[in-house]
Amino acid sequence: MDKIKTGLAAYGMSGQVFHAPFISTNPHFDLTAITERSKNLAKERYPETHIARSFDELLDMNDLELIVVNTPDSSHYDYARRALEAGKHVIVEKPFTQTVEEANELVTLATEKGLTLSVYQNRRWDSDFLTVKEILDKKLTGRLVEFESTFPRFRNFIKQGTWKETGEAGGGITYNLGAHLIDQAVQLFGMPEAVFADIAVLRDNGLVDDYFIIHLLRPSKAPDVRITLKASYLMCEREPRFTLHGTDGSFVKYGLDRQEADLTNGLMPDTPHWGEEDPEIWGLLHTEKNGLNMQERYPSIPGNYGAFYENIYQHIRKGETLLSDARGVINVIRLIEAAWESSRSGNVLNLNP
Repeated sequence: MDKIKTGLAAYGMSGQVFHAPFISTNPHFDLTAITERSKNLAKERYPETHIARSFDELLDMNDLELIVVNTPDSSHYDYARRALEAGKHVIVEKPFTQTVEEANELVTLATEKGLTLSVYQNRRWDSDFLTVKEILDKKLTGRLVEFESTFPRFRNFIKQGTWKETGEAGGGITYNLGAHLIDQAVQLFGMPEAVFADIAVLRDNGLVDDYFIIHLLRPSKAPDVRITLKASYLMCEREPRFTLHGTDGSFVKYGLDRQEADLTNGLMPDTPHWGEEDPEIWGLLHTEKNGLNMQERYPSIPGNYGAFYENIYQHIRKGETLLSDARGVINVIRLIEAAWESSRSGNVLNLNP
């Protein structure tokens, strides 16, 4: 079948690292256009790709089927709406929108027009997350009782010249990293009945939230599991990325999926052994069952963000289920809004009072 002609709405870090490499190396896609208002950086790597000078120019390209909205957070709703109105399938970078109301409007519009609307929740294809899913599916820790997901970063200064630090166009760690951690938890355990959160600005002279701890209470698929999600820009000493405790043992995984680092260093997704972790950083599975105590490194499943784009193709061309359907991501925005309300009030927020 014909390749899906695709346009990128921006060529900043997101476009250069998370989107263009996977579109360009997938034989089912054609990276037709990239928006750069004044520069020509994309030409160095993608010389055959058209450089659009505005989002309007991208919308006016009749041969484009799919547009990736990877612009600043506050523009996601407007740009996605305009792309849908122009008859394009749309992928929106996370966070999907700033509000649940905006998210519902976009899903309704896409449904009315019969168009695909997906959110780039790429960390569903992180190596560590895929491995955690396997461990839970196999019940290797017994009945799970506690789940902790932490995204540690260390940036003890305010990065100048970026909207992510000013709050003028979105930003803040809760909508940024929180969108990933919450999405992963909902994928595993379903929607919680309630949320209890603390969101704060911890760095000197900070303008946006740079710390959160969110507890998801009584999730629908596993109401007895205690879920804690945490991220901070002031974690110089690393904490485990995932910690699972169950009736038969524990699983602890340090380190981050390697794909972002490899992409930032210029590696492409068609590199041999893409997404594979070195055995020395595999997570530790420690179990005690029937009097037998075992500690072993559990092999990590290779990460593969390319699976997101392959699913987009299979959905658009062959009608297969859309794995990151925007309909399902509305709940992520709902939980972010709930976390903020809980943090402001200092109370547990019930989602279904």
